[in-house]
Amino acid sequence: MSASRVAVSDADPLVAAPTRFGALKYAPFRRFWLGSIAAVGAFNLNQLAQGVLVYDLTGSALDLGTLGLATAAPTIMVTLFGGVLADRIDRRKLLMGTQVALAGLLALLATLVVIDVIQVWHVYTIAFFTGLATGLDWPTRNAMFPSLLDDKSQMMSAVALSSILWQGSRIIVPTTGGFIIAAFGPSLTFYIAAAAFMVMFATLITLKMPVIQKQPGRNPLKEFTEGIAFIARTRLFAILIPLTFANMFFGMIYMQLMPAYVDLFGGGPREIGFIFTGVGIGAVTGTFVVGKYQQVERLGWMILSGAFAFAVMIFLFALSPVYWLSIVLALVAGFFNSTYMISSMTVLQIRVPDGLRGRVMGIYTITFSLIALGGFFGGVIADFTSVRVAIATGSVILALIVIFVAITQPQIRSLDGRSLVED
Repeated sequence: MSASRVAVSDADPLVAAPTRFGALKYAPFRRFWLGSIAAVGAFNLNQLAQGVLVYDLTGSALDLGTLGLATAAPTIMVTLFGGVLADRIDRRKLLMGTQVALAGLLALLATLVVIDVIQVWHVYTIAFFTGLATGLDWPTRNAMFPSLLDDKSQMMSAVALSSILWQGSRIIVPTTGGFIIAAFGPSLTFYIAAAAFMVMFATLITLKMPVIQKQPGRNPLKEFTEGIAFIARTRLFAILIPLTFANMFFGMIYMQLMPAYVDLFGGGPREIGFIFTGVGIGAVTGTFVVGKYQQVERLGWMILSGAFAFAVMIFLFALSPVYWLSIVLALVAGFFNSTYMISSMTVLQIRVPDGLRGRVMGIYTITFSLIALGGFFGGVIADFTSVRVAIATGSVILALIVIFVAITQPQIRSLDGRSLVED
């Protein structure tokens, strides 16, 4: 059996329905996962507070999009080679460095707010450098957690737990952050996020990692090209990764433009927090549900229908006439997006060879930067039309892409969760 091909028989442990939390029985993974609660919360707090701060300073949806561009552009540039670094050097030390850098940058931003000298260009500049650090952090984090498992039959559990971490954070953090910002302003939120990154740093100090076989004599550009070549020649990767890019770029515009969207209802930080909490509740629910049905025969159709239903819910969200309905639609959208993301990412994590994991998953990690970059696309549209039109436009484009993939890619339609076999 080749490294890029994982055939799973009925006796294979992947089909033995590992428990949803089975990966936590491995102490290194458990410690990493618990420490990541702080870091993931910090990422979400920073996203919320930076958006509120920029909108308070400018009142412009276009400036919210520009904030997304300032964050996403450096993240994408660094992420492309962050995966190469994750395959070449000590992942633990690399991740420790990103935690310190992110903590320092957010502490600086908080201090600028406290001493009342903050200007929008300050926010953009710090967002740029946090983007650089994030470009190293995300691919390293994605490449690191599978190596903390002794048994790859727990990979689905690890992916689901990773999603629960991110989506569960959105249940608590945005609402809490919204109340903190409303009561004390964004500076305290930035300080809390900085402290949370240092908690992750302290966790990493105590973490023991398996030794990675290093190949210092190899050309980093050649290694990166190898990751691209693997994606190009492996049909599931060649389709699912670009589809996930489209999902985030076009479907998640609403996240970057949220301060402007809730302003349509006269809302502020608390109202932003409630909608993000709705998204988080839906996503966590979707994570648990998809865990039960991930090994069904029609996994491909579940992936495609999840992406399409997500696009439909976001379209309705864009046109919602009342705030409470927006929360409900955001919750349902989070549910369907989670079914797509968990199913597709599990397939990719199982199928990627260990020697290419950092590079391939590093490229996949660009996914999360495209939320902010899509926000810039949406901000430009909103500047000429409206926030509602911007969000709706993205959802329609995403729905058309999903339909195109469903019609033209039988390899995805026929994907069988019981075997996860390459066509």
